[in-house]
Amino acid sequence: MNFEYSERVTELLERLRAFMAEHVYPAEKTFHQQLQQDRWGEPPVLRELKAKARQAELWNLFMPDARFGAGLTNLEYAPLAEEMGRVLFAPEVFNCSAPDTGNMEVLAQYGSPEQQERWLQPLLKGEIRSAFAMTEPAVASSDATNIETSIVRDGEDYVINGHKFYISGVLNRRCKVLILMGKTDAENPDRYRQQSQILVPVDTPGVRIIRPMTVFGYDDAPEGHGEIIFDNVRVPAQNLILGEGRGFEIAQGRLGPGRIHHCMRLIGQAQRALEMMARRCEERIAFGRPLSKQGSVREDIAKSACEIEQARLLTLKAADQMDRHGNKAAKELIAMIKIVAPQMACNVIDRAIQIHGAAGLGQDFALAHQYAYARAIRLADGPDQVHMMQLGRNLAARYGAN
Repeated sequence: MNFEYSERVTELLERLRAFMAEHVYPAEKTFHQQLQQDRWGEPPVLRELKAKARQAELWNLFMPDARFGAGLTNLEYAPLAEEMGRVLFAPEVFNCSAPDTGNMEVLAQYGSPEQQERWLQPLLKGEIRSAFAMTEPAVASSDATNIETSIVRDGEDYVINGHKFYISGVLNRRCKVLILMGKTDAENPDRYRQQSQILVPVDTPGVRIIRPMTVFGYDDAPEGHGEIIFDNVRVPAQNLILGEGRGFEIAQGRLGPGRIHHCMRLIGQAQRALEMMARRCEERIAFGRPLSKQGSVREDIAKSACEIEQARLLTLKAADQMDRHGNKAAKELIAMIKIVAPQMACNVIDRAIQIHGAAGLGQDFALAHQYAYARAIRLADGPDQVHMMQLGRNLAARYGAN
């Protein structure tokens, strides 16, 4: 594996860092102030930043298909995702925010020409937003075969009934479409052929958003996480993606890159937290000397730097293997980064909070919200335990057979 970034990636990274420094970091306070006026809209400062990012040609950097975006590999995009991850709302500035990224990749890879025209193109332009509806409150959704939402063919339509929650992005007024995962063939003996994915416009009759869900008390506006009832929701049959029974195939196609993106964004957050704790411990005086003179503080900084670098290198290796050999061949490394990176970010951000004292818990620093996000990612795209179970099973079978 070549650890040197290509000339193109180096140039993009320099431009991205300059844009963040000039436009994004100075806008953090304004962004949060404007959110207080309109929780589920688009803050004017975010709209302005997006226009500047598009003008600067820092747009759709995540998209591997050059027809629709930057055409970067997973390895090439990884450091860019890390840089954007340093500010929670920054990925949206560059039209690189989940769940839109995963939905755009699904539509680019699996969508029909009609689906791409109606939904992919507006998403690529940043005109609308989207959500992905899989998790359900009534079943353990870590085993996605448990999903109970039904998708039943009725003439030229499908009728959807079910209950979803923690559907990220759906509360934003610019969210116009969901990709929903449910069962079209609940009796199929192959549990992985029961599910399908279908496009559901948010304004379809029967789509009822019950309430916003919080994460450690944060509503994560302006995207939010909605609880939704689907009550006899009728959509055209052509909204089905790829075909009946292919929901898991689509899910596996989107989750590999999505996990890389999540992990690199978390590494960016952890790196920023490390830098914040280093500055804080030099500035704060306790018991007559800077905190940086305390051995335990130095140990926290050193451990954090080591853990960040380990996670970064592991994530880059996973991205490289995906590019060279495909998602399936890299599945063990993908599982490893999904286990390692969120826990690492939780640990590093927690240390930064401790060094900041009471201020680290409040709204004057981003650390508390970053911690809540990092902790949530230990559940998103598969809980830690699922990845450890599958990774441990595969390793035991391989080494136990020798």
